[in-house]
Amino acid sequence: MLRPLGDRVLVEVAQEQEQTISGFVLASSAKEKPQTGTIIAVGEGRLLDSGELAPVPVKVGETVLFEKYAGSEVKYEGKEYMIFSVKDIIAVVE
Repeated sequence: MLRPLGDRVLVEVAQEQEQTISGFVLASSAKEKPQTGTIIAVGEGRLLDSGELAPVPVKVGETVLFEKYAGSEVKYEGKEYMIFSVKDIIAVVE
């Protein structure tokens, strides 16, 4: 599995519906980019000037809401993931 470094997290992005409520199928260009996902792995934290590690404020298994155009898309063993810096996470979904 991938292990993010520093204050980054690995997220499995939630798949958006490909169909409207009325049954119309959306073209891929008409779909909005998803903004939620489940944390799969977290880095060890951000290194502070004092040499200490600031822990990552989210944990594996949590569902998070992130900035729309943030992160890097990665493909690993046939699955698509996103890697984000913690600053790009807006909220934890409870």
